[in-house]
Amino acid sequence: MRTTYKLVEQAFRPAVAAVVLFALAGGPLGQAVQPTFPVKRVESAETWQRDGWNNVDRAKREKIRSRKAKNVILFIGDGMGVSTLTAARILEGQMRGESGEENRLSFEEFPFSALSKTYSVNQQTSDSAPTMSAIITGVKTNDGIISVNQKVVNSDYRTSSGNEAKTLLEYAEESGRSTGVVTTARLTHATPAACYAHTADRDWESDKDIFGQRKDAYEAKYPDIARQLIEFKYGDGLEVAMGGGRLKFIPDTMSDPEYANRKGDRMDGRNLTAEWMAKPGAAFVWNKRQFDALDPKRDKHVLGLFEPSHMQYETDRARDSAGEPSLSEMTSKAMDLLSTNKKGYFLMVEGGRIDHGHHAGNAYRALREAIALSDAVRTAVRRVDLDETLIIVTADHSHTLFIQGYPARGNNILGLVRQIGAGGEPTPDYAVDRDRKPYTTLGYANGPGARAAQRPELTQQTVLAPDYKQESNIPKSDETHGGEDVAVFAIGANAHLIRGSMEQNWIFYIMADALRLAR
Repeated sequence: MRTTYKLVEQAFRPAVAAVVLFALAGGPLGQAVQPTFPVKRVESAETWQRDGWNNVDRAKREKIRSRKAKNVILFIGDGMGVSTLTAARILEGQMRGESGEENRLSFEEFPFSALSKTYSVNQQTSDSAPTMSAIITGVKTNDGIISVNQKVVNSDYRTSSGNEAKTLLEYAEESGRSTGVVTTARLTHATPAACYAHTADRDWESDKDIFGQRKDAYEAKYPDIARQLIEFKYGDGLEVAMGGGRLKFIPDTMSDPEYANRKGDRMDGRNLTAEWMAKPGAAFVWNKRQFDALDPKRDKHVLGLFEPSHMQYETDRARDSAGEPSLSEMTSKAMDLLSTNKKGYFLMVEGGRIDHGHHAGNAYRALREAIALSDAVRTAVRRVDLDETLIIVTADHSHTLFIQGYPARGNNILGLVRQIGAGGEPTPDYAVDRDRKPYTTLGYANGPGARAAQRPELTQQTVLAPDYKQESNIPKSDETHGGEDVAVFAIGANAHLIRGSMEQNWIFYIMADALRLAR
């Protein structure tokens, strides 16, 4: 059995995860029941009692840091609902060969937490535009619009003037702090854009996008999101902006530097990357080699655009020809660059592709992205003085991922359900539905994994493939967001104010209070 567990552990290591346990215990996975992952400690009633009292003692000793914060780092797991947290923590533990349930993601160790209500002004279940706008401006707003108040009508540019909601990043720039935005999505996507842009439509990432949707807005020269990053009017502008989305910044006559067969999006002829370079001490990077060469002593304003659109998923990143930094590496580099300012900084870091994995009905990639965000948080916590830094980790909204079926402890979180039998041990066979077909622990309420006819006869090999789309109940081309509350975790200065059931926009006021801004 020890050899079998070793094979499982090796198969889950990221470098070889694509192999996906093709064989185990002497036979193809479709013909053999996978063993559960082992619990790595001896447990008893005394174990649970000891853990409980240790947690009480730890909570009593927790330091309350109520001083003014020099720095705030906000981590957003886009679409990282509670079911995503649960499944990601189990997967991370199982990647180490453990049962996984007892594992904790880095930020689950934070001493303060809360639940955040994610509804927007006009929707029960929201998208990223109003939810991130609430977090970063303190003002709840309507679906599809970014960092403007609810008086703005989606796609009606004429309603946006005078209704902008000022962002924490803008307040931070005014105070003389440095600011940064890091994401694995396009830099012009809703969550990062909400930090620095104000727009009546989240999809207006380039002028071409505006032209395609509202020619009157295009003719009125309404500023697209990429342009607003370059023309940012507060302080001396962002010091760090990293993510994907190169095509939104270069003209349609210019080839992408990595993919020569792709042209830029911009119709106005502007090369915004070149305009960025006009800043004193500015640098533009688009590959790993250039990223690694960045020097905080020399490079004072850094624009990093590592893909034409979104960055690669974490599980696919190693195959990128030009090389891309990980979310942890971007976080660390951003902190290096921002920390040169003695007044402090505000940094927003988004794990943007958690959301994309879920929309695709692909739990494997979504969960790997959540683990990558946890790694980035761990990197940040190790590098800061918590007496002067507030770190908050939350999600903008949830997804419809669910965890079901009474699987045994240590059952592969991505695999078929294997239950506990009458004797207290996992059954020798996978659990089946009333049609005598096995099913997975993870699924979606809706999405591309719905089957028009009868459910197929699933095998473990099929469901553990990185490209597998979990089964869903309602057929949709893209899985939707979920409307339930999401978790908030905090550590450092002012962290104790994260507690209870919170309106999502309250997060802004806790960050602003920590920095002594916006009041």
